[in-house]
Amino acid sequence: MSEEKEFRNNLLEVYTLKTSVKKLVYENTLQTFLILRKVLKQLETDYNQILQGKVSNELMPKYRQRGPFEVEFRIGGDILIFSMHSNVFGFDRNHPVWKLKYVEEDVLRSYCGMINIYDFLNDSFKYNRMNDLGYLVARIFVNKEKHFFVEGKRQSDELLKDFALDTISPGFLRQIVEIAIQYSVQFDLLVPPYEQVKMATVDQMLEKISLSKMTTGKRLGFSFNVDDV
Repeated sequence: MSEEKEFRNNLLEVYTLKTSVKKLVYENTLQTFLILRKVLKQLETDYNQILQGKVSNELMPKYRQRGPFEVEFRIGGDILIFSMHSNVFGFDRNHPVWKLKYVEEDVLRSYCGMINIYDFLNDSFKYNRMNDLGYLVARIFVNKEKHFFVEGKRQSDELLKDFALDTISPGFLRQIVEIAIQYSVQFDLLVPPYEQVKMATVDQMLEKISLSKMTTGKRLGFSFNVDDV
């Protein structure tokens, strides 16, 4: 066999293997997202039973599907957006995933699908404030074996802790979601620094009057780091 032909065969073998793995990862992530939707629907029922008569109907938790890869969970003044990315990802060489024996034994275990959880203000969508900010509060990674880990706010204890052992289940997903909800509800809207908002253009004011489009976010003007609590 010529070197050129051998090179081509090796290339196609790697391509076939990676393509198969990435397809499996995508399917596992999609299945995880479908389970997540059921978990959120059940949370809506459970929370509404607990809060019935304690808060007004407009503030009751509400689940809504926004598309095949996106759902929202509204609770109080917050909307949590759960968004599944349709692509499969690897990690940069500085990521701690490469230090795991589980990954060293099979590098293809490092390929993961990703589900992001964002926290937005409910009013941002209600009043179409397109400049408002949302924050990534957690992201769930799922690999070819349905093993997972979580990065995010107050999820740090879970980071890679049991990636080699934990597989996706409704119980794990509910725990992840409720930690994200707890963090978002306790993550208050702060007044932006005076120096940042002491001047406004006529255009900004006209937009504010017509569509309330002046930028708002829970930490506008403040840094929002991965270790914020």
